Amino acid sequence: MPVFEISDLADPRLVDYAHATDVALKKARGTGHGLYLAESLLVFERALRASHRPRSVLALGGTVDAALELLGDTDVPIFVGPGELLAELTGYVLHRGLIASMHRPALPDPDELLAGARRVVILEDVADPTNVGAIFRSAGAIGADAILVTPRCSDPFYRRSIRVSMGTVLQVPWTRVGDWADTRALLTRHGFHVASLALTPDAVSLRDMHSADHERLALVLGAEGDGLTDAAIAASDTVVRIPMKHGIDSLNVAAASAVAMWALGG
Repeated sequence: MPVFEISDLADPRLVDYAHATDVALKKARGTGHGLYLAESLLVFERALRASHRPRSVLALGGTVDAALELLGDTDVPIFVGPGELLAELTGYVLHRGLIASMHRPALPDPDELLAGARRVVILEDVADPTNVGAIFRSAGAIGADAILVTPRCSDPFYRRSIRVSMGTVLQVPWTRVGDWADTRALLTRHGFHVASLALTPDAVSLRDMHSADHERLALVLGAEGDGLTDAAIAASDTVVRIPMKHGIDSLNVAAASAVAMWALGG
């Protein structure tokens, strides 16, 4: 296994870590579907468990041996160096001791993803990577079989989303979908009841929504601030609200997702 001591920050093999943005990594040439960064040994392990392919690893101290053990008999290069040098390279301190450049996998076909699913979450235009990561973490912990994200939703493979999710973005199956006409047809084809979380006059209390009544259920969550679009609400079978107290009308979308997933888990 090749382990290289970093001596020159201009080494072209380090370009993935040299202040690279998520967008630049996604568009990296010669990589098929682009790259993402897996930060921490735990996230790296989850990426490998999901059969994602590493391009290289940047490691500090004791994480070098752990990375070697995880990689086994491969030719993936591991770059090592003092923390100060690696911080200069990446633009941030590697508090978790390891970061890996990973090849993005091809996203699955939506029909294949939903074929065996009973509970799915749909993220419509959720813009904050922190919220996306938190929703994935709740989906992994509480239970969702798959997540669908709309074209304008933040990329779940962004570094912050992966970090906040503790790597569950790499575990919970997900893919992108198109407009609501196609997405509604997809969900109908697979027998899903579509429940959207929104504040509309006809919204049903979450307490009165019985998941056992629906063998397959899709929960739709909307953007921060604006909430769901009219198209999303029109495509829904049921609109659901979380009962609130003290004049508060809503929760942060990540918190709301956890409450609704727990209540509708089935």
